[in-house]
Amino acid sequence: MATLSPDTVADINTLAEYLSDPEIQDLSSTPSVDCIVVCASQVLHGAEVVFEALQKRPGLAKCMVLCGGIGHSTTLLYSAVAQHPRYSELAHEIDGLPEARVLERILDRFFDRSAITSQRCQILIEDQSTNCGQNASFSRRVLEQAGFSELKTLLINQDPTMILRTKASFNKVYSDISPAVSFISCPIFVPKVQLSQANILEWKPLVVSCELWNIDRFIELILGEIPRLRDDENGYGPLGKDFIAHVDLPTEVEMAWSRLVGALKHQRRR
Repeated sequence: MATLSPDTVADINTLAEYLSDPEIQDLSSTPSVDCIVVCASQVLHGAEVVFEALQKRPGLAKCMVLCGGIGHSTTLLYSAVAQHPRYSELAHEIDGLPEARVLERILDRFFDRSAITSQRCQILIEDQSTNCGQNASFSRRVLEQAGFSELKTLLINQDPTMILRTKASFNKVYSDISPAVSFISCPIFVPKVQLSQANILEWKPLVVSCELWNIDRFIELILGEIPRLRDDENGYGPLGKDFIAHVDLPTEVEMAWSRLVGALKHQRRR
């Protein structure tokens, strides 16, 4: 990624903050919920923080769903495991596994499953979904098959670039339930960028060290999310493809997206 202006960096961070939807980032003191759904991502930090929290607080949830089949980004998850300083020993045994099963291997090898289930927290596997809509609909099916048909609170952990759309998918899938299920976004962290001393785009330091996306891919992901979230004929909302519940896009987010698209087009022409 070539040099960008401070204003463009601010626009990237505006989109990142909005898409991350950080309702909960600290699981050490959050109230207990009925269910936690962990959607597999190439950024493994979210899942491992959830696993650690449940080890320490097994009463945090009545169940946890590990979610994800084999899709277009599954190879990125395999690569993330292979490059991880702890989990790389699993690389030879996960090829061809659904994403949820990869998370389960990490859970069983590096965390204490018995501690998590010590207060009857059930661990469920949804390993068929290949997109956000299926993450929601297939998770509901797995939950109901396990007897969890009257949820009140469901916490969603997902890639920060996709969590807002994932929550909108769950709202769509559970729209027939009354009283409405409360869906809570838990991205664990909000990715932010900054300009280095050499005036090159880099990650802002996080509280903990973890592997993140290539920055070019990150920008591609956040730019792609905004058109999907729009409730118009081309978007995923009820007025378009009807994959997700309606999402209100703030004006400042739309403006940041438009400026960023323009800035990147201008950069490519140079």
